[in-house]
Amino acid sequence: MKHYESSLRTNSTVDQAHDAVTKLHNAVTQASSHPIGQMMDQAENSLEHAEEAVRHAPEGSVGKHGVELVQERLEEEKRRLSSLDGQVGESQD
Repeated sequence: MKHYESSLRTNSTVDQAHDAVTKLHNAVTQASSHPIGQMMDQAENSLEHAEEAVRHAPEGSVGKHGVELVQERLEEEKRRLSSLDGQVGESQD
């Protein structure tokens, strides 16, 4: 019962993209708490992985189901990360 939601998943490319964006969200959240180079690098790496996963999401979707949502989530995380980049740049000047 611990992972009930996972039993409903198909491990499709859309599911993988959602997972990648969730990991990006976590990395951005960590970087916002600790805006140091290493955390920012991890968030940037996570962004690259999430972008790749989202690019492949339509390949395994049924009728593009869920693709738009994962694309919207990715864009939101990109905005969050971009705002951090500006803050870190200002604090390092």
